[in-house]
Amino acid sequence: MTMRDNLDISAYLVLGPENTLGRPVADVVEQALDAGFTCMQIRSKVCSVRDLIEYTAQAADVIARAGKSDQVALLIDDRLDAVLAARERGIKCDGVHVGQSDIPVDVCRKLLGPDAIVGLSARCEEMLEYVKTADMSLVDYLGIGPLHETETKRDCGRAADGSIITKSFEDLAALHAASPVPIVVGGGVKTADLPQLKATGVDGFFVVSAVCSANDPYAAAKELVDTWQQA
Repeated sequence: MTMRDNLDISAYLVLGPENTLGRPVADVVEQALDAGFTCMQIRSKVCSVRDLIEYTAQAADVIARAGKSDQVALLIDDRLDAVLAARERGIKCDGVHVGQSDIPVDVCRKLLGPDAIVGLSARCEEMLEYVKTADMSLVDYLGIGPLHETETKRDCGRAADGSIITKSFEDLAALHAASPVPIVVGGGVKTADLPQLKATGVDGFFVVSAVCSANDPYAAAKELVDTWQQA
């Protein structure tokens, strides 16, 4: 069994040092893990690659100490070079998450090998077309968003009038029906969204601020996990 076989994206945390209100990244990872989060992604637009590798090493240590290295996937956003370097250093980094304008998934798959996880995010309207035409065997899951306008993801799609294009639950249900791989949805997701989100059939939610910017990350993470599981 590889992490690809075990992948659980039901409760997915995305974080970097710019998201944690000055708290150590490893501490927030630990609190989210304790609360039942199932997937972690290290993402930073301000870090050097060396720092990105260091945060990944810290997160991998936290996951290992919790005895969850075989259950909780640890990915790096965007930087295939950081994933390769981390693995070279013996850090348990399970794969990469890329956007449609980043390194192509076939290159990621070729360099990381058949056991690595490769996640792909794109705008909903592009994704439906992609799902119907692309070779989905290279991708382990799709990241879709934003559900709401959000400060942590300012580079999402915009309409002609400049407003951010958000995703309706109907859009998400249609995508879920068309996609051969699991889907995780994020972008300003709150606890109150989760019952409706789960009803679309998608496989999970991802958050940044809802946990990282909370006064009590553990309590915020636990509320999200419990609400998703009960929905």
